[in-house]
Amino acid sequence: MRAKDLVASAISNTFRSKLRTTLTVLAIFVGAFTLTLTNAVGAGVSQYVDAQVGSLGAPDVFIVTPNADVAAAGDGPTEYDPSTSGAAAGGFGGPGATSALSDANLTTIGDTAGIESVDPIRSVAPDYVAYDDGTKFEFTINPASAVATAELSGGDQLDQAASQMQIVLPDTYVDSLGFDSTNDAVGSTVQIGITDVLGAAHTIDATVVGLSVESLLASGAGANEALIAELASVQSAGIDTGANRYGAAIAKFDISLPAEDVLALQATLSDAGFTASTVADQLGAVQTVINGIVGVLNAFAVIALIAAAFGIINTLLMSVQERTREIGLMKAMGMSGGKVYALFSLEAIVIGFLGSALGAGVAIGLGSILSSVLSNGFLSGLPGLNILLFEPASVAFVIALVMLIAFLSGTLPAQRAAKQNPIESLRYE
Repeated sequence: MRAKDLVASAISNTFRSKLRTTLTVLAIFVGAFTLTLTNAVGAGVSQYVDAQVGSLGAPDVFIVTPNADVAAAGDGPTEYDPSTSGAAAGGFGGPGATSALSDANLTTIGDTAGIESVDPIRSVAPDYVAYDDGTKFEFTINPASAVATAELSGGDQLDQAASQMQIVLPDTYVDSLGFDSTNDAVGSTVQIGITDVLGAAHTIDATVVGLSVESLLASGAGANEALIAELASVQSAGIDTGANRYGAAIAKFDISLPAEDVLALQATLSDAGFTASTVADQLGAVQTVINGIVGVLNAFAVIALIAAAFGIINTLLMSVQERTREIGLMKAMGMSGGKVYALFSLEAIVIGFLGSALGAGVAIGLGSILSSVLSNGFLSGLPGLNILLFEPASVAFVIALVMLIAFLSGTLPAQRAAKQNPIESLRYE
């Protein structure tokens, strides 16, 4: 019997007992359906988190703050020191962070081997944004936008090296400012109003280069270095406010550095009195929690598949018993034990394929509908979130895993069939 004959026989034999095969396939269906859905949830949530992380910073930068001055319990607040206290790290610093970075600190960070550049994070407070001298709308700029990678709904990312003053607007401003569409907004010039420290109002023109999707972790528009520098200059009205102090700085390093070198660079900065953290450091715990939840859900699906595996064993053992005389006849006609083993193993794989393909297919169909309904309803406040994301590689992995489990489950019945004595099998009643 040739290989294609074995496959054809296996498929045909699978449906000899339709009810028994159907029940076994349904058991596998439940496991594959659940596993496909849980993997899709993990992929969807992970993609959303990655997009949100991109709005906080790039993978090749440290957010550098002074080492936190954490007072011992019961010691009370830290005494004020004019040379170091002031513009603390705010949202970037850890608990107890009360110091600020000076220009000398920035020089020290920039001179550290492995650091390519360092820039302070400067906050500016614009009053409004308007287009074509129309209605003015309240407006903020994300201070970390110089290193953030916005999730765009149109246009391009900011060019930090450009001399042109650029801005990435949240796409919620498109209709309000009077643009017909996202494409209409990209390339247009908007007016940004800002009041300086003396109370005088100013207007600065900026070019819209992109529209961003609303983010949970970072709010406000993005502005390139040229625009932030101009806004900061106008805001200070040219008044010398003394030594510069910054809450945090952004230090770029070579993205090709291996992980151990990045850790060594963080340790060097720590020894110098600074805390350097990557975006992955800041949100690594969140990703770990997500992976843990998905892992628990997958465990339930695997338990269902293990239960289905016993169903496959039972189905094939009954098939071997019912076909004892047939097995004896095949072996008496010269069919080897190896081919008998292969025939029953193929039957197990066919059952596994049917259950997993049906489970994955139904999961994709129902899951896509459910994801669309949730995105337009309950989860409409989280733009960009597809709660169920079906990746082809993940679906293929589920089908392959179930077929492997089915093959292993069919090993015992297949071995029993292969070891049948043809004479005794032909006498079996």
